[in-house]
Amino acid sequence: MLKDKIKVLFLTASLLLCCNIARGQCSAVNTAFQSGELLSYNLYFNWKFVWVKVGTASMNITETVYKGKPAYRSYLITRGNSRADHLFMLRDTLTAYVGKDLVPWRYTKHAHEGKNYYRETVDYSYSGGKCHLKQAYSRNFLPWEHYTYDNAQCAFDMVSMLLRARSFNPEGWKPGHSIPFMMAEGRKCKQQTIVFRKKETFHVEGSNVKYRCLVFSFMEKQKNGKEKEIIKFFITDDKNHIPVRLDMNLNFGTAKAYLSSARGLRNPEGAKIK
Repeated sequence: MLKDKIKVLFLTASLLLCCNIARGQCSAVNTAFQSGELLSYNLYFNWKFVWVKVGTASMNITETVYKGKPAYRSYLITRGNSRADHLFMLRDTLTAYVGKDLVPWRYTKHAHEGKNYYRETVDYSYSGGKCHLKQAYSRNFLPWEHYTYDNAQCAFDMVSMLLRARSFNPEGWKPGHSIPFMMAEGRKCKQQTIVFRKKETFHVEGSNVKYRCLVFSFMEKQKNGKEKEIIKFFITDDKNHIPVRLDMNLNFGTAKAYLSSARGLRNPEGAKIK
């Protein structure tokens, strides 16, 4: 569905290595963002060979306190416009709380997608050298379904994964480098894969702005066991690691997302060329 591709593209638009755990091993030093950052995007769909704007997306990060400890709270919001509503209703709000060490603590999702309304929560805890997840899922206000996940691998939801991944250093990676990770979504916590493709300069259409980018593919395992490229994404080749362009292969067509503005960045835009 369009909603899944849009969310996955933002949340996989950086790099993640899955690590063996205890809470300290799931932590990382934040080098990419600061409180007050706001990224905004325009979403487009290929409708009868014409690219049509179908909505917007945004992600912001603020400092907060979670269970008495300093933390970051991040919202990822996607909104389809009136034109897109005729094709597919899209009103999503995803929220994540992570520690200052980027360890995930809580995730919530409220989503009106098509004719359905979804709610999800994930609560994380760490003990005995393992990561423990309590997941809850509800569709169309039916009773909550509850699931648990316990493993010696770090697990992430869509938003906390992006926050962790943006501080990863891809220096030295060669084309074809594969990055596995665990992601909690809906009723499951499962393995996903990102593949590094190349470095490329992206020219923003209708402007003189260019970005030096790292290009990646988000690969999804199909029922036949093969992997299919779902999203190709371009992130800035600097310390910010901002997703600036995303190409999505959907079940009913293709879509793109382009960065429209970036405010409150922690680091200079070293990848931006004018």
